This record gives sequence, C-alpha cells and structure tokens, in this order.
Amino acid sequence: MSDLLDAVLSRRSLVKSTAAVGAMAAMPLTLFSAAAQSDIVIYMVTDTAGLGDQNFNDLANKGGTNAQTDLGITWKVSESADATAYEPNLTGAADAGAQLVVGVGFNLTDAINTVAPQYPDTFFQLIDSVSDAGNVQSVLFKEQQIGYLAGIVAGKVTKTNKIGIVGGQRIPPVIRYEVGFVAGVKSVNADAQVIINYTDTFGDQDLGKQTAAAQFNQGADIIFPIAGLTGTGAYLAAAELNKMGEIWVVGVDTAQDHLAPGYELCVAQKGVDFAVYEACKAIVDGDFKTGTQNLGLSEGGVSIVLYEGRVPADVAALTHGYEKAIIDGTIEPPVDDDSAKTFTVPEAPAPIEGTPEAATPAA
Repeated sequence: MSDLLDAVLSRRSLVKSTAAVGAMAAMPLTLFSAAAQSDIVIYMVTDTAGLGDQNFNDLANKGGTNAQTDLGITWKVSESADATAYEPNLTGAADAGAQLVVGVGFNLTDAINTVAPQYPDTFFQLIDSVSDAGNVQSVLFKEQQIGYLAGIVAGKVTKTNKIGIVGGQRIPPVIRYEVGFVAGVKSVNADAQVIINYTDTFGDQDLGKQTAAAQFNQGADIIFPIAGLTGTGAYLAAAELNKMGEIWVVGVDTAQDHLAPGYELCVAQKGVDFAVYEACKAIVDGDFKTGTQNLGLSEGGVSIVLYEGRVPADVAALTHGYEKAIIDGTIEPPVDDDSAKTFTVPEAPAPIEGTPEAATPAA
C-alpha cells in the first residue's frame, strides 16, 4: 500500500512552490540566498495533536524528515502541548536560527501573524491558512475536491444509505472536506443520509472511536473522519465491530489502513508532506516564495486513491469521470455552507477507466 501512495506522490507536478500560481499572481516573490545544506535548520511547530497523530502532523513531519534525508538539512520539531505554546514555540524556533519555520494547521494562524513580523529575516510556512505577513508562505488545499470524490465513492458503495462524518473542529479546511463530501454523496445518491457529528477536538482518539461506533450503530456503513488523531478512532471502531466487507472508513489526508487492515475504502489524499518538502527544497535552492498557494487536483496537491478490490470497477470509473470534470472546471464542488446551499447536482460525467492525468499547472 505504501508503494502505491509513494507512486501517487511521485507523480505530483508541483515544482519549487510554483504550482497554483493563479492564487499567487498578485503576490511579491521573496528570494532567499542559497546556503550550504548542512547550515540550513528548519523547524516544524505542531498543533496540539502533536506527533503520533497518524495524520496531519505526522504527514508534515514526513515531508521534513524526507527533506533531511534527501537534501542534508537539519529538521527539528517543536510540539505544542496546548494553544498557549504556539507563540513560544514559533519564537523559539526563530531565535534558534531557523531559516524556515513551518506552522502546521489553521489553529496556528494568529500565532504566525504575531510572530512572523517580529522576524523579517526568517521565513515561515503556514499550512491550511493564510497570513498577510510578507515573509510567510501560506498553503491551502482544495479539500472540497477530494472530499467530493470520496463522497461519490461512498454514495455509490453504501448499502444502508447511511454515511457518517466524524469531525474535529469546524474550521475552514474541515468545512471544505465536509461540504464537498456531502455534495459528492448527494450527486450520486439522493436517498443517502449523512450523519454529521463534531467532537471539537483533533486529539482524542477514544472520543473519535466512541463517536464512530455510535454512527455505525445507527446504521452507517461508511464513515469519513475529518478529525486528525480523533478521526483515527473510526478505524478502531470498525475493527472492533468486526464486519469486514460490510463497513468502511474513508482515509483522510493520508492512508491509515494499517490501523484496521482491510477496512479503508479509499483515501482522500492531501499533500501536506509534499508542500513541506518543496518548501525545504526551495530554501536549499535559494528560491523560496512567499504568498498564497491553493493546491488542488490540477496542481497535484490533492488526489483520490481507490483500492482495487474494495471499490468496484464501475464506481472507480465513474469517480475518475467526476475527477476529470473537476479538473476541467465542469464541476465545482462547494467550499462552505453558503455554496453548499446553492450547489446543484450536476449531470453525471462519462466514466473513465484508470486515473485521468492532472492538468498542467500554470507557469
């Protein structure tokens, strides 16, 4: 399975942070003088879920550790025990001489906005949110696109017509996942009911397990956990119920099938690791760019992974048809509550065998 996902990552066409430049066109480019790799220190500051979340923080850390192996940089991680640690951790990293400080997650936005202007000679990368500070690279993802495709799969595969969402905090990237997923389900199955429960935390696996178990017990046969470490509890609930082939979990951000082998239906894959790796590489190459990136299917920043033998061939072909329609701009999944209310179910596109090639990023 890891080979499959590595292959998907290797096909992504982002290069030196120039993908999604449509969102960056109006932003100035800031260049960093190239330095010897051995002199480059890059810090990552986690959100409160920390390392070991098997999701967002671990994915970002994977990008940094891969950069350390490949590029010879020094990669360090500061874990945030709670939200009050964000500013001290960011400040400590900048004071330690980091050339780049990576803030992982929307919840670090205020802290980045406070700390980054105090260190104009240090670069910052903010994942999942936007900062107007001139030394910050803000990275957004079009979660609604892969949420929509995962919803297509779930809407076609469900046998009970009940599908669950276990949410963490209802922040913008999670909302994009949620409304995109619901729109995808409704695009192919008007009779399906989507049960949505938020836990208000990204760091409580036991609560995620309880919430997912309750949804399974209500008749849901597929759960979409958009809740970081909390969401991994859905896999534990699925394994405990022991209904192989009858209930499923949709992977979010990265593959997590190892948590409950055989229960992961597909993966809505988000390239946090790739964005972090490319930022590290840009520092090494001396062409780090500030401004805002918004990475979707066309830019190679997100992707849908379908497991052969779990997703029926006809559903996979239909999903790839919808994927192409999104890349072509024929279908635009909703991004928030307002656009979800006005979203009109589109005409089903022609099925496509295999994975369509992503459009070439704008230069």
